[in-house]
Amino acid sequence: MTLQYAVYVAPSVPFTRPNGQDAVFSPISCTLIYGEKNAVLVDIPFTSAQTIELVNWIESTAPGKLLETVYITHGHGDHWLGLPTLRKRFPSVSAVATAGTIAHMQRETSPEYYNLVWGALFPGQIDESFEFPKPLLPGNEFYLEGHSLKAMEVGHSDTHDTTVLWVPTLKLAVCGDVVYGDVHQMLAEANTPALQEEWVAAIEAVEALKPDFVVAGHKRPEDSDTVSHLSNTKRYIQDFTKISQNAENIDEIYSAMLKLYPNRFNPFVLKWSAIGKFGNLLASKET
Repeated sequence: MTLQYAVYVAPSVPFTRPNGQDAVFSPISCTLIYGEKNAVLVDIPFTSAQTIELVNWIESTAPGKLLETVYITHGHGDHWLGLPTLRKRFPSVSAVATAGTIAHMQRETSPEYYNLVWGALFPGQIDESFEFPKPLLPGNEFYLEGHSLKAMEVGHSDTHDTTVLWVPTLKLAVCGDVVYGDVHQMLAEANTPALQEEWVAAIEAVEALKPDFVVAGHKRPEDSDTVSHLSNTKRYIQDFTKISQNAENIDEIYSAMLKLYPNRFNPFVLKWSAIGKFGNLLASKET
């Protein structure tokens, strides 16, 4: 039996910003790849409630399949903090990631970072018995029922040490935050032209694979997995670079980008990106 795949989009989660304003966290894509008997999951949302809904979806989408492996594309907490909750339903699952991703995860859960970000914004919503994946073997390749799944290290996208999972059998690229759907992109960490160029290069590495299907890390539930996400993500970065190079303040970037992309979901993320251009996002009074 050949492989199949399906995508679950964990819904956006409301939270209160440090400045007292309400906001939402963008939807998160989780990809299930499955064969005759076994399955692999790519990325997990961060709250326990989101992860319970994901588990229910897995059991209804691929009933009777053994979830063998979870692969995490990068270290941002919204793509893996639900692992302890997932394990309660799938106790034998093996979690894997690249060494760069694991190091990033450890930073995300350090007290000085976690208590300022995830713990502060989503109190009581995350299982804090943190679990880290095991590093992939040299070659960054693992298998599902004899089919290769290859982790590609692509460098900096919306954060450092990001990866894409390539499934040649399906010509499927599961891109994590290297690629976005119809959702505002987060450039708070890709806040210089050099880092933005590196993100563009990461997208071009995916384009070189000539995929038929591209799963964006953040997207609307109705977004299809088309290759157009690659060019759209790249264009958004290039527009942000052009606008921010001459901008004198946060509002100037925000207004100009919103004029170009008025219908993308969650402009709060665009505000974060604009803040990041002018300094430390975590230290800003505007967050």
